[in-house]
Amino acid sequence: MSCAQVARVLQAYLDGETDDVTALRVRAHLDDCRDCGPEARTYREIKKALVRQERPDARAVARLRGFGESLLHPAPGDRRDRTPGG
Repeated sequence: MSCAQVARVLQAYLDGETDDVTALRVRAHLDDCRDCGPEARTYREIKKALVRQERPDARAVARLRGFGESLLHPAPGDRRDRTPGG
């Protein structure tokens, strides 16, 4: 599964709304990817803060913004769209 594919289903995955096969594929990608794994942890942190009705950590919000920007405007040679080990 590529970074772009994970980005499309990440929120559903984090909310437990994906089928078992997709969940396994996303989990495997998050375990292997140095970009998406930390971003998923950031999303989880923000979601937990929202559940507690607290302000999310400013660093987590900044990381999330940076990740979103990188998806919209990848740098030349950025390898986000490759699959792990590819």
